Amino acid sequence: MNVGMLWFDNDPRTALTVKVERAADYYRQKYGHIPDLCLVNRGMLAEPLLKAGKISVRPSRLVLPGHLWIGVEEKN
Repeated sequence: MNVGMLWFDNDPRTALTVKVERAADYYRQKYGHIPDLCLVNRGMLAEPLLKAGKISVRPSRLVLPGHLWIGVEEKN
């Protein structure tokens, strides 16, 4: 993913899946597309690969803690 939306949510009481769902809802409303990929800081993941609904959640060193980079995965 080269283009996406950066979402910030550092509330430690909110589960990561809920954060991803909130970001995805906003993304759908703003851009009119359904996201399928969310990149997060490695420290935010309890397990290496996670699904939040139909959205794949993957770790990335490029994303700061508390941030989610959400968008549509490029198909090559």
